[in-house]
Amino acid sequence: MRHTDDFVQDELLRLLELLAGEAPPDRFEPPPKTAAGPPVPPESLAVLDRARTLALDVHGLFARRQQREAALAALVDTARELTLPYDVDALLQVITRRARLLLNFDMAWITLQDADGLSYVRESDGHVSTMTPGFAVPAKGGVGNAAADCSAPFWTADYLNDDRFPHSPATDEVVLSEGLHGVMAVPLKEGSDTFGALYGADRSVRHLTPDEITLMSSLGDLASLAIKKARLLAQTRSEISERELDASRALESATAERLVNSVHTRLIDMVLSGCELGEVTARAAAELGGALMVRDATGRTVAVTDGFPDFDEAELFQRTLDAHAELAPIRSADGLWLCPATAGREVLGTLILATDGPAIDYQLRLLRATAQSTAVLLRIEAGAETSADGGRSRLLQDLITDSPRSPEQLAVHARRLGVALDDPHVVLIARPDGGASGRALVWASSYAHRMAGLQTIVNDCLVLLIPGTDSGAAGRAVTAELTSVTGRRVTVGSAGPVARPSSVHATYEEARRCLEALTALGTDGGSASAQELGFLGLLLADNPDITAFVQTTIGPVIAYDGRHCTDLVHTLEAYFASGGSPRRAAEALHVHPNTVSRRLERITDLLGPSWQEPMRALEVQLALRLQRTRHAVR
Repeated sequence: MRHTDDFVQDELLRLLELLAGEAPPDRFEPPPKTAAGPPVPPESLAVLDRARTLALDVHGLFARRQQREAALAALVDTARELTLPYDVDALLQVITRRARLLLNFDMAWITLQDADGLSYVRESDGHVSTMTPGFAVPAKGGVGNAAADCSAPFWTADYLNDDRFPHSPATDEVVLSEGLHGVMAVPLKEGSDTFGALYGADRSVRHLTPDEITLMSSLGDLASLAIKKARLLAQTRSEISERELDASRALESATAERLVNSVHTRLIDMVLSGCELGEVTARAAAELGGALMVRDATGRTVAVTDGFPDFDEAELFQRTLDAHAELAPIRSADGLWLCPATAGREVLGTLILATDGPAIDYQLRLLRATAQSTAVLLRIEAGAETSADGGRSRLLQDLITDSPRSPEQLAVHARRLGVALDDPHVVLIARPDGGASGRALVWASSYAHRMAGLQTIVNDCLVLLIPGTDSGAAGRAVTAELTSVTGRRVTVGSAGPVARPSSVHATYEEARRCLEALTALGTDGGSASAQELGFLGLLLADNPDITAFVQTTIGPVIAYDGRHCTDLVHTLEAYFASGGSPRRAAEALHVHPNTVSRRLERITDLLGPSWQEPMRALEVQLALRLQRTRHAVR
């Protein structure tokens, strides 16, 4: 008995010594039995087995505690590494590598949501073949979406054989091709919002312990904070770069502005010192670093430097109108830069710059400053009046209204502007669809200069006084050109000619009535004078020319009767009096119906096939009535 107690005591001490020495588990097995000594009672063996089991439990507890301490140490080391100033891509590499090594996964990857709400694999670590960056994670199914839905870690020991969550074919195909079984996902959150997920996976069935789940969850929290910090850092760096760029641009702009002001001052000094336009242009071209051409308001070249390239004149004219309408430099298809030289809204000229390469901002600023200097010089050379009651637009305003100035004063003013009001002029009133603005205003100013006439604006209409004797032809020309320039319908009423300043007002009123008549007739987009409006012209004209109306309408028929002693005029009267019936007209004329038919065919040859149309027939009847009345009066 004493021997048995000693054996049990020795065995218990041995187990305690093994625990104290942190011996491996296989050392806790009982020693082999020896033949010497009495047998140990079953009660003692049971006590020893119980003690051995407790010793192994304590040994496992120590081992798990050591593992937990090692994991926490690794987590602290990971947290320390994640605090370094990485950019987002480098940080994701660190997170996936740490996740794989920390929990001994075969592979790890991380997904982030884009602005469109879809999740994409941004980084992966381990032996990966299909789960590469750029892979789009389906919006439904998989452990990642399950983790996001429950806002907590989600894992499965055998992915393809687990029906606790929905599956998606795309994800299942990737899992199958990678040979994955155990998969875990931890949501990445910012507050209550989930913006991604951290994944770990094994190529064998794996049941994760609570300690491993907790460790992965802690890593996910650290990753979320680190990603947020990296994004804020990237945003801050971007904003700093933008501020630095803005400061650099502001400094460059200020420097360029000082240079532009300096050059502008020198050019103005040259203008005020009496330098010729050619000298100013040559100096400006040297400062601009290119060839320079100056044109006046009529489009005439008044100065050009050496080396100016060839260009398309028609395209340049259109771009000149655009530059004047926008009051800013614009580029032509040939690579030329056009800048208007204006005084208020009056177009004085255009500067055209040709450079070897694309114009920089400094050159465009300097081009605007040069245009201002050139406008001053063009104004001086033109010698035009600049007082409050002077100018071309004001002169035409005085001519078409009840001006307090006498006709003699207006004529003198016109001669100073190079306009001879003693010569025949026509008045045109043009109304573009949408009103007179932009390109229409620029074109009117240029056209008036080109035609040596005057222009102004009245009630959103362009009013032109230009040399000429055929108001109808002038109106059609203006309609065609202005329609082409603006791309909109243009309606023009015209009147004239007029050769006295005192008669311009009445001629203007006649042109205005023609414009209103065109609108009333629904013929917007056309042009007409009082003579071209037929009998309406008689109503609109201040001095109706009845003889001209009769001759224009039925003159060929009257002339034919005079040459051949026929009675076509009488036949026309009978035809209209019978309501357009040849048979009843023949009865009234006491001739055969075939005779009336032949006479009507002759009238068609003389007046054209449209003489029986309603509007034309009305004019013919009015002309017949006026012709008979004139004979009766005589």
